[in-house]
Amino acid sequence: MPDAQQAAIEAAIASHRGMPGALLPLLHAIQDIAGCIPDGAVPLIADGLNLSRAEVHGVITYYHDFRQHPAGARTVRICRAEACQARGSEALATHAVNALSCDFHETTADGQVTLEAAYCLGHCSVGPNIAIGERQYARVTPGRFDTLMATTRGAS
Repeated sequence: MPDAQQAAIEAAIASHRGMPGALLPLLHAIQDIAGCIPDGAVPLIADGLNLSRAEVHGVITYYHDFRQHPAGARTVRICRAEACQARGSEALATHAVNALSCDFHETTADGQVTLEAAYCLGHCSVGPNIAIGERQYARVTPGRFDTLMATTRGAS
């Protein structure tokens, strides 16, 4: 881990120390700093919050929002909640995995796209939904997914 990054992580730990329920906000802060939760941060977090490394690792791996490796240039989230499933999101998810040649929580070989699952993007009546970065798209078919990916990959 680069020295500047480690210093920023140590500063985040110091600012969260003593806060009730500090682990989740701290993990979000570290991911904002580093783009992921680097392995080297786990012992720093554990020491700083008086937790075991296993406790910290367990929280990181339990929540889908936390990454242990940097994301690609763009993050694509496919809603896999029940309403979107009823509207075809599982078929869309299968198509996306095949089209991108990577599974969920992985990044394409070219480093352009990280595929993530979402469990409700808030537009249940117009699913299946995806989000590319912060922008959401409704009624996404496999064909529309391919078009969005071509545009997204060309934009970076």
